[in-house]
Amino acid sequence: MTDASPLKGLILSGGKGTRLRPITYTSAKQLVPVANTPVLFFGIRSMVEAGITEIGIIIAPETGGEIRDAVGDGSQFGAKVTFIEQDSPAGLAHAVLTAERFLGDSPFVMYLGDNLLQGGIKGLVDRFQRDDPSALILVTRVDDPQSFGIVEFGPDGSVNRLVEKPKEPKSDLALVGVYLFKAAIHDAARAIEPSPRGELEITDAIQHLVNTGQTVLSERVEGWWKDTGKLADMLEANRLVLDTLHRSIKGELVDSEVEGRVVVGEGAVLERCSVRGPAVIGEGARISDAYIGPYTAVGVGCTVDHAEVEYSILLDGSSVSHMDHRVEGSLIGRDAKVERGPRMPKAIRLLIGDSSHVRLP
Repeated sequence: MTDASPLKGLILSGGKGTRLRPITYTSAKQLVPVANTPVLFFGIRSMVEAGITEIGIIIAPETGGEIRDAVGDGSQFGAKVTFIEQDSPAGLAHAVLTAERFLGDSPFVMYLGDNLLQGGIKGLVDRFQRDDPSALILVTRVDDPQSFGIVEFGPDGSVNRLVEKPKEPKSDLALVGVYLFKAAIHDAARAIEPSPRGELEITDAIQHLVNTGQTVLSERVEGWWKDTGKLADMLEANRLVLDTLHRSIKGELVDSEVEGRVVVGEGAVLERCSVRGPAVIGEGARISDAYIGPYTAVGVGCTVDHAEVEYSILLDGSSVSHMDHRVEGSLIGRDAKVERGPRMPKAIRLLIGDSSHVRLP
């Protein structure tokens, strides 16, 4: 790369997370955990692993304080973090302009804070530095291209056209939420107009680079990628990450059976339980007379008593007790309670907010 400036990182962690409500009424969507780790932390760690340690995080006024508290100054990740407030969610290109003072003339990686990418970004950074384009974009094949920014390619395989959420898509290759840019993207973002939905679209800014003859390269995702904006995606991301676990039992097992790749945190106590991995039990959790099935993440300080839980995420401090039927495919908010009432339906599927108390009929 001819640019002597080291790469910086820009992580977008604003937005309202409407697709994960009611969880996101009280918590930033980027802090909802996957395998007991906030989604945002995966992006930060990916950057540090790629050698990027100066990172700006775009935050919204509503959730910025919570994200500041969780991330701190970045030292826990081996990074230096600067928080940049975006006054409104006016598009990804608007976020780039909001961060221009922080980014300066440096090339940078932009990472959407609610995305997960298998294998990290080191290979992308290496290619960007080697090939020296104005932009390197990541694409993957999707089943519903009308829901994404879509990339169309010319006969020679070059990036030809980018369209945000096309009604009649001509390609099924969608932009993944990781982008590598030179500083030219700032002028491109200033050159475009808001889209019909009132946002400065990053697709339009990249298209401006293409139209002005600048080099835009693409890379196909080799492993999995997840946008964790919806319940089904959160549970799938949780499954994918749990599949990478290594067994570690630090808590106390009392008349309990643990099979497979299971992590039990310090201070957790399991009494008369059966746990089948992959699964993670957070520090200080209390699990008694219970079954924890595959692809379940039980948060710090949770309680599961006389219940069965599988393929679910329990956030810190939540409890599930005295259930006659298995809880599965569920996301239970922080400090929420799920317990049996006098009568019980045959099946339940839950998405409930923080500090809730559900008493089933």
